[in-house]
Amino acid sequence: MSRRGRVTVGVLVGVFLLFTLLGWGIDAYTDYLWFHEVDFVNVFSGVLVTRLLLFVVIGLAVALIIAANLYLAYRLRPLLRPHSAEQATLERYRMVIGPRLGTWITVLCVIIGFFAGLSAQGRWKEWMLFQNAVPFGKVDPQFKVDIGFYVFDYPLWRYLLGVAFTAVVLSVLGSLAVHYIFGGVRLQGVGDRMTTAARAHLTTLVAVFVLLKAVAYILDRRALLLEQHVASGLYGAGYTDVNALLPAKEILAYISIVVAIAIIVFSNAGMRNLVWPGVSLALLAISAVAIGGIYPLAVQSFSVKPSQADKEAPYIQKSINATRDAFGLTSTDIEPYTATNVSPPTSLPTDTSAENVRVIDPQLVSQAFTQSQQSRGFYDFGKKLDVDRYDVGGKTSDFVVGAREINDDKLTTQQRNWLNRHTVYTHGYGLVAAPANNVGCAGLPYFVSGFLGNTGQASNCSSGTEQIKVDQPRIYYGEQSTEYAIVGQSDKSRKVEFDRPQENDEDQGEYYAYDGKGGVPVGSFLRKLVFSIKLTESNFLLSDAVNDNSKLMYIRDPRSRVEKVAPFLTIDGDPYPAAVDGRIVWILDGYTTSATYPYSSKINLANETKDELTGQGQFALARDDVNYMRNSVKATVDAYDGTVKLYEFDDQDPLLKAWNKAFGGHLIIPKADTPASLEAHFRYPQDLFKVQRNLLTKFHVTDPRAFFSGQDFWQVPNAPDNPQSNVKQPPYYLNVQLPKQTGTQFQLTAAVTPLNRENLAALVSASYVDNQPKLQVYELPDQTVIPGPVQVHRNMTANASVLQQLTLLSRNGQSQVLYGNLVSLPVSDGILYVEPVYVKTGNQDNAAPLLQKVLMSYGDGGTYVVLADNLKSGLQALVNQAKQNGNANGNNQGNTGNSGNTSGTPPATLPTELAQAAAELDTAIQNVKTAQQSGDFTKYGEALSALDTAMAKFQNAQKAATATTPPTPSGSASPSAPASTPANPAPSASG
Repeated sequence: MSRRGRVTVGVLVGVFLLFTLLGWGIDAYTDYLWFHEVDFVNVFSGVLVTRLLLFVVIGLAVALIIAANLYLAYRLRPLLRPHSAEQATLERYRMVIGPRLGTWITVLCVIIGFFAGLSAQGRWKEWMLFQNAVPFGKVDPQFKVDIGFYVFDYPLWRYLLGVAFTAVVLSVLGSLAVHYIFGGVRLQGVGDRMTTAARAHLTTLVAVFVLLKAVAYILDRRALLLEQHVASGLYGAGYTDVNALLPAKEILAYISIVVAIAIIVFSNAGMRNLVWPGVSLALLAISAVAIGGIYPLAVQSFSVKPSQADKEAPYIQKSINATRDAFGLTSTDIEPYTATNVSPPTSLPTDTSAENVRVIDPQLVSQAFTQSQQSRGFYDFGKKLDVDRYDVGGKTSDFVVGAREINDDKLTTQQRNWLNRHTVYTHGYGLVAAPANNVGCAGLPYFVSGFLGNTGQASNCSSGTEQIKVDQPRIYYGEQSTEYAIVGQSDKSRKVEFDRPQENDEDQGEYYAYDGKGGVPVGSFLRKLVFSIKLTESNFLLSDAVNDNSKLMYIRDPRSRVEKVAPFLTIDGDPYPAAVDGRIVWILDGYTTSATYPYSSKINLANETKDELTGQGQFALARDDVNYMRNSVKATVDAYDGTVKLYEFDDQDPLLKAWNKAFGGHLIIPKADTPASLEAHFRYPQDLFKVQRNLLTKFHVTDPRAFFSGQDFWQVPNAPDNPQSNVKQPPYYLNVQLPKQTGTQFQLTAAVTPLNRENLAALVSASYVDNQPKLQVYELPDQTVIPGPVQVHRNMTANASVLQQLTLLSRNGQSQVLYGNLVSLPVSDGILYVEPVYVKTGNQDNAAPLLQKVLMSYGDGGTYVVLADNLKSGLQALVNQAKQNGNANGNNQGNTGNSGNTSGTPPATLPTELAQAAAELDTAIQNVKTAQQSGDFTKYGEALSALDTAMAKFQNAQKAATATTPPTPSGSASPSAPASTPANPAPSASG
């Protein structure tokens, strides 16, 4: 290569390294600034120092081992080599390599060490846990070793063993190549094919490899407790593993030590040839196949399979116990629930649990929140709202809540310039809440907080005062905060951030100047330059909007902030906002996980937590395989200043203790220091509940022989209104009192069905009792055939009267009927089913679904069915049906109250008054569509009010028409009735 070519290559390499190092440096510096803002610099420095040390130590160790062996191979080269054509060919390579051997070795080993270091720095979690391990206080059932060894020590030892194998193998290959080039190993010529020195060097490396294999066999004995036992489908060592593989691994370890010694002795001190070392290696390979393969296979085939249930029973029991312990299932209360009552009791309308059933669906009402609680098109509440509880008027009730945020994607073209996106539209405003079982005007939620004005306007749609008050309603950190924001002004009186519309003139707006502690100061030229490069935005240097007092807010969504502050946690997919001590805070659940808990079954987090809501306002978890999981941390993010706090929740979790110790011991706020006002808003996390619910479908069976047969297993049903989609029904939050509970509890509940069947098997509930997690299972008798969610939805919507009304609601396809979460609730020794029915006018994506009816059933899901205006009237209608059914000697007939007639065939033609009311309802719906398209919120409100009036008139006419319709002997829809409604089904949802 010419001198110019060498200079060109050098310049290109230098430029590449400069930009690479510059990019790394800028990322590290901006990360440091961000961690300094949130006051978690110890996490940044701890992780960075650990990764650098691992990179240097492992990379340097591997490089030095390989370099030492390459140099040793060169020093052991023969001074005299026999003349041959082979040696003549190799001479040209020796002439090139010899004069610069040190350079060649250094370059090669630096490259290898660099990649080894890159691999090692990614193992910082294993190293920090190894360094800060704490005992579990429990031992594995096989070796009686503390479980902490498997969780904290085993992963690092396995990795280091892999590094050692890699270094030795590369050393053997490199040394063999050097010996060959410099004549220590020959393929042609007279005499020995290998010099004494080369043979001693290479056989020693092979012996070291075999010794490492002996260590691997010892670790493999421990690994048997972590692998899947194929015979029973569980994890951990089974009969064959314990009685055949474990002794085989031990024997092979001893054989490996003997073979390593034999290789060295026979190669150098005895016969000084490679025949017997080769024989020794062959015997090791044969032993591994015979002892480690054939013998266990014979034991499995001839001893285990003929009586597998008996042989495997003790090991199945170990796996059941370990799995239940690793996922927090050991304290689960399983209560029998007979559900013998199939007739609605007279006490049903006054039953506390029945009255508290949530009918406002947090997924379906998001658009209603967005359209009713905003006067600007850029406000948004996300795809799904959340459910929480508040004490209002001395009574604790559950509320559907949402944070009014700015959605950057909804800004107009004029608003989307750089200045507006990053300095004007910087924050949302208000926590909007509505009671979970109260409906306002025209099927909209009844709003009680988060008004854009100082007070709300008392009406059928909202309260006149803020019932859930916050002192600082501005939201700078939220789930919709995808863009960075620049806040702060040189002139404190200058306000440029859009705050909210003016009360008296919504065409104008009030403006605000941020005065909180959130954000990274970017007033200096250096920081402007750094962020200009990082964000590829020249306005940091050119725009007057970035001044001496400016602060930059980035990484603003709560989930990303907590993940960055606590990278060792797995964050639940559903953060939720809460009003705590006058501030809006996001509450997130953090999990500590492990994949090396002995005998525990391994699950994939992404698969186990996926259901109908995943991706619809709820984040999907990573595809991590774990066999230990604890909700160890409750994290909060302040919506105004972005402050992140990590509160200890599981004070017995060894993993959390180890991580806290790794970062100085003050990373996690002790559980005793958690404010009571914050604890009041803690709720059982959804993703953990899904994992536990899915595991309980199998691991509620604790008898090993019953588990082996699998006949008592359950499954999670599909979404009731769309079972063919093959997505699971989500759990739902309820503030109710279930059987055997001492009072009303805010709990997460779900129904499960027998495996490959649709009838109800059990109800699973999870809540906090005295701030401790509590799981309860209400198991139905095997002989009881109570319908499950899919069957109930099918039976209710196939009811003749219900089908008639659903057809009217859909207006022959002009509107869309949507179904909310179907709640299965144990009440009065029976099962109450409640499913809200929403109507979406037209087929517009942005139309708000309105709650119009509540579909209810009791008992078997088909005998007693009502489609009521609201929850209270529906409960009474069910009781009326039961009374009429009793009066008719078992025939289900008569008036159903607000549900209309639940039996017989709908009339072929509509009465005159009902037809006129239906026509007026059509006109009102069309007016709502027109007002919605125009964007005139005044006309939209008037249209909604008119729709409410028309709907009431239609319902009254419908009741009058139903009252004049004679009853028929049929108690429910005939078998030939349609199995689905004519309305387009939409996914049900839960909070």
